[in-house]
Amino acid sequence: MLEVRNLTVNYGAITALHSVSLQVKAGSIVTLIGGNGAGKTTTLRAISGMLRPKSGEILYEGKPIAGIPPYRLVAQGLAHCPEGRMVFANLTVRENLLMGAYLERNKSVIAREEEFVFTTFPRLRERESQLAGTLSGGEQQMLAIGRALMSQPRFLLLDEPSLGIAPLLVQAIFEKIVELNRQRNLTILLVEQNANLALEISQYGYVLETGRVILADSAETLRANPKVRDAYLGA
Repeated sequence: MLEVRNLTVNYGAITALHSVSLQVKAGSIVTLIGGNGAGKTTTLRAISGMLRPKSGEILYEGKPIAGIPPYRLVAQGLAHCPEGRMVFANLTVRENLLMGAYLERNKSVIAREEEFVFTTFPRLRERESQLAGTLSGGEQQMLAIGRALMSQPRFLLLDEPSLGIAPLLVQAIFEKIVELNRQRNLTILLVEQNANLALEISQYGYVLETGRVILADSAETLRANPKVRDAYLGA
């Protein structure tokens, strides 16, 4: 469903990604792991059109998308849930969700998707009229995912969903990620510092180091790799 070929991205004179290549099959969960500054977020931002690559190709459903504006990619079923959640703090939970459906004009479709989000994350229904900035970190993460779901994506880029969240809520959110993948056949490319948990729910993984892919294998094989365990899994 997604193929990245020899992707190079610069920030000014600094090269953040060096010829990164990866693939994501339809219906799968694939994870990117690596330390801070490895290039994981940059990879997602390039795929979703927020950064323009210096070189390389990004193919989504077989079509080149590098340089296409993000709003057009959203219309093609590709959504990006960013690092740090980035909710609209001064809008209510419901208003945030409606922002995610800005391309949809059919009110019944919007209502259906909103009900799906509230069913998936019941806490959001309880806080429907609450300002997003007053939510806990975990609730804001639920809202950020819910907002992305409102665009009815087929492919979700999910950046650091566990960042700054209490351990109990992290487990709940990851269970919801698996549920969404299975129920909606939602393809997910996941960036996550909690490498053990990310690989546990993924089928395949890539290890990035200083902007380069240094390992790529099934999630099960990566979890058993001594170098990966020592560097990223706390073993």
